[in-house]
Amino acid sequence: MEHIKFTLPATQSLPNAAQVGVVASGDLEALYKPGEGDQLAIAIVTSQENSQSLWKNLFERISAAIDLPAGELTLHDSGATPGVARLRIEQALEEARDA
Repeated sequence: MEHIKFTLPATQSLPNAAQVGVVASGDLEALYKPGEGDQLAIAIVTSQENSQSLWKNLFERISAAIDLPAGELTLHDSGATPGVARLRIEQALEEARDA
């Protein structure tokens, strides 16, 4: 298992915590916890070794499309495709905004 951590600039705050997805059958669980400040701390546990550049590229595409919130985003990946990973991340942030 690979453990990846990095931070990205955040431009908004969201009011709620969120949990979406499950870690099984090639899926991904995304857990969002709101926070103060201007950073989104990202922690990823993945079964895919040497995937840090893939995750950074994915988050660059996401942050170009949406405003990232301050807080903590934890991902538990069991081999999800980039499309599924992005879907779960965006679902977690939408749930945190609308719950």
